[in-house]
Amino acid sequence: MIWNPSEGFELGPLTIRFYSLMFVVAFGIGWYIMKRIFIKEGESLEKLDTLFIWTVLATLVGARLGHVFFYDWEYFRNNPMEILLPFKFQPEFHFTGFQGLASHGAAISIIIVMYFYSKKVIKRPLLWVLDRIVIPVACGAIFVRLGNFFNSEIVGNVTTSEFGIKFLRDKYTPSDVISITGINDINSAYSAVITDPKYATFLEQVPLKHPAQLYEAFGYIFVFIILWLLYWKTNYKEKHGLIFGFFLVLLWSVRFAVENVKESQGGIEESLGLFSTGQWLSIPFILVGIVFIFLAEKPLPKDLFDNDVNPDMLF
Repeated sequence: MIWNPSEGFELGPLTIRFYSLMFVVAFGIGWYIMKRIFIKEGESLEKLDTLFIWTVLATLVGARLGHVFFYDWEYFRNNPMEILLPFKFQPEFHFTGFQGLASHGAAISIIIVMYFYSKKVIKRPLLWVLDRIVIPVACGAIFVRLGNFFNSEIVGNVTTSEFGIKFLRDKYTPSDVISITGINDINSAYSAVITDPKYATFLEQVPLKHPAQLYEAFGYIFVFIILWLLYWKTNYKEKHGLIFGFFLVLLWSVRFAVENVKESQGGIEESLGLFSTGQWLSIPFILVGIVFIFLAEKPLPKDLFDNDVNPDMLF
């Protein structure tokens, strides 16, 4: 299979990029899921609007900073203006959009923001909020990885398996195909490499690679279904931290597994070795998740609540 999607579609003078559209879909479905949860829990939908805004900002800012510090600090330490600006200044100034988002950074940022949301807005224990917010987060992760697939990024290693895909836009940059074909329209140039026999040699040079984005998205579907069922079909939501713990273990285990067939993205793996950067960052989340599952299942000591301490306010 040859994968050569356009970056998006034209809507008047604007180009709607599929990657950005997947984020919109993720946040939209996430809002709907949390609306159902808030209605079930008897919470005001005004508080949901605040949660939505805070979560969107936490996701985007955290994901960006995660990429900066975990994956490409050597570059950004010398180009700090590019951290939060959609431009590159080296080797020349040009618009790039926000390239480089890291899910581990988004996760950390969301947890921090949920702490303040639990204290300042909804007045519920932090773990109550986290047990519920992770359900739409797991759903959103599916669409983010589909966005990566449309962008032909975060691809897997070269493979001979029947699942292998030729990611044309991963092999050749827009300037490459324009130089190869002499066609100035980028989409037409990419199409020519596929359809015109005189460019067959260039097409043959595109290796088959694992569609790691799809593997991850497929895994996240099951994570979402499991969390959804735990919330709606069991009493696990009454045990603060249990659903959150399952989320940490399940989602980051999927990430850890898929990293085995994913191309290196650089980052801290270059100094730590053994595992990829994504795997190193996933390990703490998995371990913390196991702790939350264990603590949620284990009854707290009765004397812990002496002096009229409300156990719900521990988190």
